[in-house]
Amino acid sequence: MKTFDLQACTSQVYAQFPAAQWRPVIGITGNYEELTCKLGRGYYDSIIRAGGIPVIIPPSADSNVLMGTLDRIDALLLSGGADINPLWCGEEPVPGLHGINQERDLPELLITRLAYNRQMPILGICRGIQTLAAALGGKVCQDISATVKHSQDADRSEPTHSVTVKEDSTLYNIYKANLSPLTSPHSPLSSLLSPLLYVNSFHHQAVSEPGDKFRVTATAPDGIIEAIESTEYKSIVGVQWHPECMGDDGQPLFRWLVAEAAAYRQAQQLHDRVLTLDTHCDTPMFFPQGIHFEQRDPRILVDLHKMTEGRQDATIMVCYLPQPKPGETFASKVDFDVQTPTQYADLIFNKIEDIVNANAPYIALARTPDDLVANKRSGRKSIMLGIENGLALDGKLQNVSHFANRGVVYITLCHNGDNDLCDSARGTATHGGVSPFGAEVIGEMNRLGLMVDLSHAAESSFYDALDISQTPIVCSHSSCRALCDHPRNLTDDQMRRLAAKGGVMQVTLYNGFLVNDGEATILDAMRHLEHAISIMDIDHVGLGTDFDGDGGIRGLRDSSELLQFTRQLLARRYSEEDIRKIWGGNFLRVMAQVQRA
Repeated sequence: MKTFDLQACTSQVYAQFPAAQWRPVIGITGNYEELTCKLGRGYYDSIIRAGGIPVIIPPSADSNVLMGTLDRIDALLLSGGADINPLWCGEEPVPGLHGINQERDLPELLITRLAYNRQMPILGICRGIQTLAAALGGKVCQDISATVKHSQDADRSEPTHSVTVKEDSTLYNIYKANLSPLTSPHSPLSSLLSPLLYVNSFHHQAVSEPGDKFRVTATAPDGIIEAIESTEYKSIVGVQWHPECMGDDGQPLFRWLVAEAAAYRQAQQLHDRVLTLDTHCDTPMFFPQGIHFEQRDPRILVDLHKMTEGRQDATIMVCYLPQPKPGETFASKVDFDVQTPTQYADLIFNKIEDIVNANAPYIALARTPDDLVANKRSGRKSIMLGIENGLALDGKLQNVSHFANRGVVYITLCHNGDNDLCDSARGTATHGGVSPFGAEVIGEMNRLGLMVDLSHAAESSFYDALDISQTPIVCSHSSCRALCDHPRNLTDDQMRRLAAKGGVMQVTLYNGFLVNDGEATILDAMRHLEHAISIMDIDHVGLGTDFDGDGGIRGLRDSSELLQFTRQLLARRYSEEDIRKIWGGNFLRVMAQVQRA
């Protein structure tokens, strides 16, 4: 019998400690009708049953509301409702278009893009799958022409047609236990055909093209797209049916969303505790284009917004110097009016300092591991300075001291061509390894506490430098030759020798250094990392993305996606201590050792 004793109900809440278990918070976009934000009960009930905490997101395009909401939720659920205005997809309305909901369109398209940029798990339902497509490069069919009835008269809990599910999809794994084999009494091959899922259906719009960020994973018998999912290894799924109306049959999708939300929050919390350092980016190459580091600038892969979205604390931003060919001058190779490589490097470092000074509340320069830790504690990102190509020294030993005083933490001895320090992996064996001048430079770098970086070096230069250097060396952005036969990559023997001398190798995200043919993905980067660990052990590996130097692969295209790297490490059961080492701890151990020498 129901009682009305509020004190007794309150005491029940406080009958144990803690009063409630932590659960992921799932933001659900609310529908807007008749000056009211409302939501069908099935959405929030389904989230509660799946172990999440539902909150309703009102249709507001206010940037503070949108960003503040995303700061507080662990996943996004895009709910069903009225049609999307086709003008958002660059199309004119067709006669079959039904009522649109102008209050919802912009807020939902915006929050979808912003959540996508944060790698947040997203589930789109009915209108929600169409919102995913419209927000992220796909197309919506305004009024479907179909041979299957997609607007059922039956109760919404009743499945009324089937969808065929692709077996290599997230959706298949979510619903594996619920799928039925596609059978035909006339086909002896029925057991080889795709499985079926039975769903409800009440819509007249659908996704017509998923765009390059999604792939189709389920279709109705008439070919209408019924489900899409991320092609970038992100936790994003959209379905055309309404699982919130299907009771137990709809629960697998909501359990998936809540589980992905918990994993997303785990990765974010780990980033709160662990310093994340990318040891090589080439963003200064884009300075001649007038980039805006304080904006989300589409011309660059590393900026303040992307670093924040990917929960990245620090990057080593290098001055890259192209190697002139015989007969060329250095001045002819660069876009700024300078005469010498040293002048060019100083100009680049001046521009980095200008960026830092203009955004001082949010970013700072760092010279030591302690600086990085102090900046993280104060809530600021860090930039360290590096040189890619010892050509910057312009043949003068005293310039090592000059760049040490500027705060440079490493010098990559060469690039794609032999220079006066050493032979390159893409060179012509000018010196047979490290030159006499190169040996002097390595000694001076040891004395002044600069790390010797041998990415791009020929094998002969690599082994020479290992013997010459009195401190451990690094390869700031290299991968494994055993998995991708490229002269820029390290052999297993090089990796063993590097580890034996206390050095580190930072796996890079350059497509041609990860796979011999085709497109590399985040999974290929993980293969290289795990191969390096198998050869060198966990204390000698890390990540040097080469962002803005042609680095960036599907699943790890820019700084905003670096949280995905952590999620891959967590999914592979690496401990927090191991992740701390991979995410820069190993590299900073070497840096501290070199700077103390």
